Amino acid sequence: MGRLTLILGGARSGKSSFAQSLAEATSESVTFVATAQALDEEMARRIQKHRLERPASWETLEIPLEVASHAQQIKSDVVILDCITLLVNNLLMQFVKDDLVEEAPFMQAVQKEVDELIRSIHEREQHWIIISNEVGLGLVPPYQMGRVYRDGLGWANQRLAREAGKVIFMVAGIPTVIKQVKF
Repeated sequence: MGRLTLILGGARSGKSSFAQSLAEATSESVTFVATAQALDEEMARRIQKHRLERPASWETLEIPLEVASHAQQIKSDVVILDCITLLVNNLLMQFVKDDLVEEAPFMQAVQKEVDELIRSIHEREQHWIIISNEVGLGLVPPYQMGRVYRDGLGWANQRLAREAGKVIFMVAGIPTVIKQVKF
């Protein structure tokens, strides 16, 4: 049965760097699963910058959706999934019609994606380090798409946190353990 560590925090809070340091400390093989898509030049530069920051020995897979269906091909001991935030965003874009989100089908898709990911993690003997943004600490978004996105990501984070053996909240580069299950 696989292990799951969830790292939450705001934008630029140090989540990815901390996840990388956890993986490097294991001295085991690592696969980095990126959910970002280079839809514009700025995002392409960000993706390239992140690639250069990772050790060359790490395998990188770019999987914007349906991560669980690719899990069988991952043979490493440690998997970093960066990030649920963009995975949920990628799902959201499939349900936008006239600047509104079809809420029920979107939420069903989020639940299916996360449940299948958790099932896949439990079937494998790997340590998964999953990164996600905590977007529920701010104001209620003033538009429907933002509210539905926040709700979907909030549900995903809660579901992953329930399954995780360890949950870490990052603030200004400082990790705070908010859940630790003893094995």
